[in-house]
Amino acid sequence: MSSIRITICPPCFRAWSQVTSAVRACPGCIWPVGEGAKRVRYVEATASPLYDLRRGGHAVHLPGVRGRTDVCGCFPTGRHYPGIADLIADAIQNVEGLCHEFEPGSSWEAIPFTVIDFETTGRDSGTDRVIEIGLVTFKRGNVTSRESLLVNPGIPVPEESRAVHGISDEELAGAPDFATVMPRVLELLQGTLPVAYNASFDRGFILAEIARAAPQGMTQGDMPPAARDDVVWVDPLVWAREILKELKTRRLGDVAKHLGIPLEQAHRAAGDAEATGRVLLALAPQLPRVYGELIRLQKRYAAFQEAEFAAWKRFR
Repeated sequence: MSSIRITICPPCFRAWSQVTSAVRACPGCIWPVGEGAKRVRYVEATASPLYDLRRGGHAVHLPGVRGRTDVCGCFPTGRHYPGIADLIADAIQNVEGLCHEFEPGSSWEAIPFTVIDFETTGRDSGTDRVIEIGLVTFKRGNVTSRESLLVNPGIPVPEESRAVHGISDEELAGAPDFATVMPRVLELLQGTLPVAYNASFDRGFILAEIARAAPQGMTQGDMPPAARDDVVWVDPLVWAREILKELKTRRLGDVAKHLGIPLEQAHRAAGDAEATGRVLLALAPQLPRVYGELIRLQKRYAAFQEAEFAAWKRFR
């Protein structure tokens, strides 16, 4: 079968593809090597992640360049395309799910972020409860606070859950309930970007617990970013799946080991949270630098991964 191989600045491609339905490549920074592909041939990138555009009928190879750009930046693989900067800037400014506290065009690495990890009685945020909260805040690559809180769920901890995290009913008997610790949790999350490994899990639990515990009259406008349902959390798992394709699994322990990051007390909330933050920092050189672009691409990749997983389950 024929194939297409192109070298391209990913933000430029996406912006250009918004204005033409017949795009084969961004005219400013590519050279096509084939036409009319029916099947895309993968090319492994040596120093940067593969920006996966299979669904658009393209493979993207970025040889020798890192996968991070400024708002208007093309990679040094080609010429600058006049006018692309405005398209990219508009796309970044209009991304849904951004924290209004932070500028979309700012560097996410300059924004303090708090990694959130929960141990729970099960996987259903509607019926299960949080039993341990780990919150680790990073500022410019350094841990500035680390908090671990036990929470009495008000229900027994099932044996299968206890086998994972080792937290027993006896340990939780004297712990406060979520409503009691909630003010402290919200205080620690204030003014920081929310991060979690497999973020949909922890995000679902914090929203459910707050909905049950919040006093009457308390609105989402009073909440920090992590406690608002319109904010997309940064999820290192999504990026690990895109960047570390050579790994058989992208479980936190496997990714941390691959990156040389110690994981102390696995499946305890604070240990997992700190390891997650260090994984994100280790992947940072291969991520978009701009906050709005980071979230925009993460949402795209997460949707692709979810669709692929659903297809795998359907046809396995």
